[in-house]
Amino acid sequence: MSEISRRLFLKKGVAGLAAIAVAPELVSCTGQDSDGTNVRQFAPLAGKYDVVVIGGGPAGFIAAISAARQGARTALVEKYGFLGGMATAGYVAPISVFAKDNELVIGGIPWEFVKRLESMGGAFIEWPKANIDFDIELYKLCCQRMVLEAGVELYMHSSLVGCEMDGKTVSSIIIENKNGLETLEAGRYIDCTGDADLAHMAQVPMQPNPDNELQPSSFCFILSGVDTKSDLLNKCMYHNGINGPSQCRPVREKLLALKEAGADIPDFGGPWFNNVLHEGSVAVNITRRAADSTDNRNFTSVECSLREDIFRFAELLRENFPEFRNAYVSSTAPQAGVRESRRILGVHTVTAEEYVNGFRYEDSISRGIHPIDIHASSGTKQVRIELEQPAYVPYRALIAPDFPNLLVAGRCISTDRQALASLRVMASCMGTGQAAGVAAAQSIASGKSVLDIDISRLVETVRGLGAII
Repeated sequence: MSEISRRLFLKKGVAGLAAIAVAPELVSCTGQDSDGTNVRQFAPLAGKYDVVVIGGGPAGFIAAISAARQGARTALVEKYGFLGGMATAGYVAPISVFAKDNELVIGGIPWEFVKRLESMGGAFIEWPKANIDFDIELYKLCCQRMVLEAGVELYMHSSLVGCEMDGKTVSSIIIENKNGLETLEAGRYIDCTGDADLAHMAQVPMQPNPDNELQPSSFCFILSGVDTKSDLLNKCMYHNGINGPSQCRPVREKLLALKEAGADIPDFGGPWFNNVLHEGSVAVNITRRAADSTDNRNFTSVECSLREDIFRFAELLRENFPEFRNAYVSSTAPQAGVRESRRILGVHTVTAEEYVNGFRYEDSISRGIHPIDIHASSGTKQVRIELEQPAYVPYRALIAPDFPNLLVAGRCISTDRQALASLRVMASCMGTGQAAGVAAAQSIASGKSVLDIDISRLVETVRGLGAII
């Protein structure tokens, strides 16, 4: 490799390509490096689109379907070889929460997905809250089918490694996969990475975190060989609020007593045992450690510790509960689940006061009904505040001032920590994804920036899709 090639790769390669975004003076809006070398030599253009969605989780795959169905030529970039995000990459179950007292709060394409998955034998709807138990593999298949049927072009096994900026406008993104470095151009971009990766690269201001505190990560896993017909499991592995708390209190109390007596028991949450539609198997959410998913070294170290914790808890369950006597870890999630990381400082920040009081904005585009659910970063405590009425999410929480072609959806929208503790759940992420896809397509069709689109038309269109706003 020539000297000039080596320098360019180090500056904009897998390890350092984000320098294009975080130091925009290094690149002109034409994509040339400061020494005159064209970036396309090392990251050739792979496609031009109206809308590119980054991240194929609950917000992302819904956003891609939404944009494509509105007529936008759409691409979806996903780092794994499957879609579904925390549902399929994190084994987070169930999908929470679509309804209150048997009445839907989140509808449209998200609910269409649920019903499609149910028709495939891959979902069980737990009324009156409409929490959705699901088969992980059928979830992946249903996502894939709906995205491809909408005409979305997929870039799987592809990681976002940089972007090029023209002022505050994202002119292209650079991805890395087995083809090498590639560039995608679009008129509009939707960041559904959960960690606001594209927004961060584009230097969008983020919500302050003066206490430097984040909710902990949990590494979920599947236990098989479990007596799922037992009274213990039947009372806690359904999250409908009818059979008692979804948190398995007998197991929790026993583990706390053992810990108090000096047993070697890591910090834990719940535990929550979740139905995966297969007799003898449950998804387990119990592990808990403070982690920063935006710091590779920290997250790697924490995941290693959490994996040890998984097998320690499996051992404890086998030793102390007859329902788990024959249980074994049959699968661990591809990654630990993330409750909290970066959130943009948007045109409007949803506050806990607005959220809990059900404040309705003129630009409301989605809703939420999951309790505000804050897990302590250490220890076993959890703060949970039930909502008396469904809350609203404004479109302005999906966009940032001065960034004309960038939207976010899902966990990285503009909220305070307390509102995030409800809106981070998957049904709510799907709702904001649906709105972001419509907004991006509308922005392209009208030739207006995402900051200047016709809000009344956006709200009308989202409502027409079935959003309950």
